[in-house]
Amino acid sequence: MAYLGNAPARSFISFERQVFTIVNSQTAYALSHSVANENDIRLVVNNVVQEPGSGKAYTATGTALTLSAALTNGTDEMYCVFLGRATATSAPGAGSIGTAQLAADAVTNAKIADDAISDEQLDPTVITGQTAETSIATDDLILLSDTSASGALRKMTRANFVSGIGGTNTPMVSVDKTGSSQSISATSWTKVTLNTERVDSDSAFTSNTFTVPSGKAGKYYMSAFATVTSLNGTSDYASLRLANSGNSTIYNGAAVSGNSGYGWFTMSISCIRSLSVGDTVSLYVYSSEAISVNEDNVNLTVVQFIE
Repeated sequence: MAYLGNAPARSFISFERQVFTIVNSQTAYALSHSVANENDIRLVVNNVVQEPGSGKAYTATGTALTLSAALTNGTDEMYCVFLGRATATSAPGAGSIGTAQLAADAVTNAKIADDAISDEQLDPTVITGQTAETSIATDDLILLSDTSASGALRKMTRANFVSGIGGTNTPMVSVDKTGSSQSISATSWTKVTLNTERVDSDSAFTSNTFTVPSGKAGKYYMSAFATVTSLNGTSDYASLRLANSGNSTIYNGAAVSGNSGYGWFTMSISCIRSLSVGDTVSLYVYSSEAISVNEDNVNLTVVQFIE
């Protein structure tokens, strides 16, 4: 008749044995293999099996064996048999190892497959304090995913992180006309005298002209305004122009017409243009008749525009 179930053993299994060297007055001995407790070994003293347990002949945990009474060298003999440690073993079955069988910190990085852990296995509390930071200390570290290294995480300091971000919007120039009015001859474009620098970040303004410094080519925001007087006839008109030092037009503003008995007007213009190194910007006024540019009501502003 056939046998159902696991096949019965056909031979005995030999268990490992450890013989101890007796040390006078000593009750602590080291086991050659770690055990869960004293029930995992059979201790024999002078050919007599000893009773395990606290308050009995011995206790054991890990590799520590503790006797309840010391033995005498040359008189006593002692050995143990590891009941749970056979000399021939087989691999554990699939799915038979649980968390209770794993020692703390037993799993190393080498045993974890690449990409084995994803965000699904990570609890949100893995990141300390989940509140968004409102400021960054100089020595704080910031994690980045390096796309050039298959998304490997890199860390960098705040100083490295903010380096090169944004711009300073320079050169930055703002100049006024102060002190006295300037006469403008009829039917000609006249460069306005701007004698008071409010801002000149790169020392780029001189002789009533802004010059793009070396290394500062790019897009620039430019604006200007000027108040003119003596437009007393209905046919009089005046206009503003942003131009280079040779009066080649960068941007022309709208003209204003005179009005008998009400002869002053303020004109303003603004634009964004691409400028190269060495390009210049000046403010010009044109009038059909002789007029004046009023002091303290004239300004030219040029700022590099950071995209």
